[in-house]
Amino acid sequence: ERSLRVLDGAIVVFCGVAGVQPQTETVWRQATKYHVPRIVFVNKMDRVGANFANVVKEVREKLGAVACPILIPIGAEDQLKGQIDVINKKAVIYSDNDVFGSTYEVQELSDDQKIEAEAAYDELVEALVDADEEIGMKYLEEEEITLEDVKKALRRATIANKIVPVAGGSAFKNKGVQYLLDAVVDYLPSPLEIPVAKGQDPDDENKIIEAPTSDHGKFCALAFKLWSDKFVGKLVFIRVYSGTISKGDTVENPRTRKRERVGRLIQIQSNEHKDIETCYAGDIAAMVGVKNVKTGDTLHAEDFDIMLEPPAFPEPVISMAVEPKTKADQEKMANALQRLAEEDPTFVVSTDEETGQTIIAGMGELHLEIIQDRMKREFNVMTDAGKPQIAYRESITQPADGEFKLVKQTGGRGQYGHVILKVTPNERGKGLTIENKVVGGTIPKEYINPCIAGITEAMNNGVIAGYPVVDVHVDLLDGSFHEVDSSEHAFKMAAILATKEGFRKAKSI
Repeated sequence: ERSLRVLDGAIVVFCGVAGVQPQTETVWRQATKYHVPRIVFVNKMDRVGANFANVVKEVREKLGAVACPILIPIGAEDQLKGQIDVINKKAVIYSDNDVFGSTYEVQELSDDQKIEAEAAYDELVEALVDADEEIGMKYLEEEEITLEDVKKALRRATIANKIVPVAGGSAFKNKGVQYLLDAVVDYLPSPLEIPVAKGQDPDDENKIIEAPTSDHGKFCALAFKLWSDKFVGKLVFIRVYSGTISKGDTVENPRTRKRERVGRLIQIQSNEHKDIETCYAGDIAAMVGVKNVKTGDTLHAEDFDIMLEPPAFPEPVISMAVEPKTKADQEKMANALQRLAEEDPTFVVSTDEETGQTIIAGMGELHLEIIQDRMKREFNVMTDAGKPQIAYRESITQPADGEFKLVKQTGGRGQYGHVILKVTPNERGKGLTIENKVVGGTIPKEYINPCIAGITEAMNNGVIAGYPVVDVHVDLLDGSFHEVDSSEHAFKMAAILATKEGFRKAKSI
């Protein structure tokens, strides 16, 4: 999620045997959310069971993409010889004697390959006619569509996320990788071609501010990753959207309203660190010296108030208790966990109020095992862990009405609150949303907030096993009140119990 938030384009790699897998669908949705143009590479075409056509079909059906093959593998499994270049209508044949795939020959297509290439080319042009206005007009006016027209239109359609070019090959033997890199240059955007970054005014969330991709604009960047380096210290990875930043410059964080000086700028490639003087619009680099920064923070010039949209992170799904093997390591463990939590927004550390135990939570058992391994390797802290506890959640499967009338009379002033509402399943990941639809003053204004508080509190404990309830929309519809006996407490309790009744009727899961 963090990477996709700052990418200009991406290569999505699929296994030629397994095709579209569940996690692939999740990552694809995230890329769509951030409007990242994509090229698909169907890898492992030299493996037993590889089937290029099946993977293309799955990409279309499961992911809803307009997938157009531009480099079709010639052969498969141990007979993988090369690729059909659909656009240039040539065959790229790799040498069997070169295991690195650097030796290849461009040949004319065989008769069978011509038929396959023509079919794929016609399919590509048809998709471009639907996706690109310029080539669509040429087609309607029966003008000649040249090779150059197709390439330019495919670039425009790919950048607009209307078409996904597909290539097949084998990364292990480097068959098809060279032409894939050419496709990256030909069809994926440069930083200047992506839409202008937009943010909001930190003091007015309704005011939209643009950050044009230009070295001459005011500086604006997103901190998308933190990393602790044992030699350098805390590294803050940034993507620059506008302007430039140089070593020694001062940046402002709109979240904290604090200014900090950039001590160093580092360009990182794999395990190589290279100091640079200036970082330009479109660049990704790491800052050293800025301390009060979290993942997702915006950093901007002092005279340019803007807050970019941060990446969204999922809630942890599993937790466990940890403790150091020796009491002497208690402080070291606390420091290590704090550092790791700063780096990874999906990793959460808390303390159980009843037992005093340290609880770590993450995205899965493997995630927490890696955290423990990093504490051992990087911080020299050995830990014991309790049994993992899955963070179960409840939700509802259908709309339902809920109503509760609280009437208590025990002498003196009584209690009266009457709430009618409707619960509806919400989009996955959207959480709780509440809409007040009360009209005519059937519930007085002063009791609306207590009703909302009651609905929110009801979400803490579901009706099946008491787990928190997620992804529900609640419409507060109607009710009644008593001039003397109604109170905030009465309406809050009525809202809690009306919501619970709705959950019971809505087939909770």
